[in-house]
Amino acid sequence: MLINNIEQGYILTPDHTKTPFLPEHFDPNYWQQQNAIVGTKEGRATAWFFRHDNQVSVLKHYWRGGMVGKLLSDQYLFQGLKSTRVYKEFLLLCELEQQGLPVPSPVAAKISRSYCIYRGDLITAAITGATSLCEVLQTREIALNQLNKVAQTIAQFHHAGVYHADLNINNILFNEAGEVYLIDFDRGELRTPSLSWQKHNMDRLRRSFYKEAGKWPTFYFTDNNWEQLHLAYKQALACL
Repeated sequence: MLINNIEQGYILTPDHTKTPFLPEHFDPNYWQQQNAIVGTKEGRATAWFFRHDNQVSVLKHYWRGGMVGKLLSDQYLFQGLKSTRVYKEFLLLCELEQQGLPVPSPVAAKISRSYCIYRGDLITAAITGATSLCEVLQTREIALNQLNKVAQTIAQFHHAGVYHADLNINNILFNEAGEVYLIDFDRGELRTPSLSWQKHNMDRLRRSFYKEAGKWPTFYFTDNNWEQLHLAYKQALACL
């Protein structure tokens, strides 16, 4: 990973990056002025999809959640570059991509400092034709082979010691070929594989199914779906 010092902050890029990134590249207004915005997606905050160097990338800003977020919005305490959530997520994505795990390719990240406060932005490559597991379940019943792919992918990450801090059905994507990706590795980390934290991940995933089921007028999810997924996950993990 390359670390470039800028005025009041840093820009991070992978070692193989050839195109330099400037501070303005982390501002969605810049890409709007270039007529490069090709889409947006709403979540806790807007993710901006833009085309640059023959690639569609996704720009996200780091926002706090919960009660703290209502007070501090996007402000974090700066305790050194390597302690920032931005640095940790970007480094983790670089490591996971090097291991061949299905994650969005890291493109660039920015940490902006103002005294003891920092703000952050992250750019990753967009996953072609991405549809979240949550979006699939709003439109139709999920096929058993798709459930198995989800289970096997999670088992692959867990076997590699990847802890996902927010494993939920919005962060599980199918690309246009039906391959499964995990996204949003903020606060994620590499750990020694352990049934304890792996179970915590799976419990969080299970809760997200039922949480989303209560939000949508139609949602094709049953207890049997969960049992199928969980069984496939345990079988896949045991075989790795």
